[in-house]
Amino acid sequence: MSSEEKIECQITVQPQGWQYQMGFSSTILESALMSGIKLPSSCRNGTCRACLCKLVSGNVRYTIDWPGLSMEEKQEGWILPCVAVPLESLTLEVPLAMLLFEN
Repeated sequence: MSSEEKIECQITVQPQGWQYQMGFSSTILESALMSGIKLPSSCRNGTCRACLCKLVSGNVRYTIDWPGLSMEEKQEGWILPCVAVPLESLTLEVPLAMLLFEN
């Protein structure tokens, strides 16, 4: 790995304005939990859609071939954080996100 290669990206959760750093190997849901932010979730395998949120900026890849999203939803910017991994820094719209603990 070159010294200029990114090993972390920044995730911003709106409308709260919370930010955290994560690597490119864990899912957005997993990294949020490790950072003290609880995103809505249930199945954690891309089928129940409980974690559905809006990708405001950035790009993701999925850990499964067929995440539970229609092509139209993907084009509108909807993602499933339980099976999504960032390709770069992201801004997400997650109104129901909660802090697991206060500073």
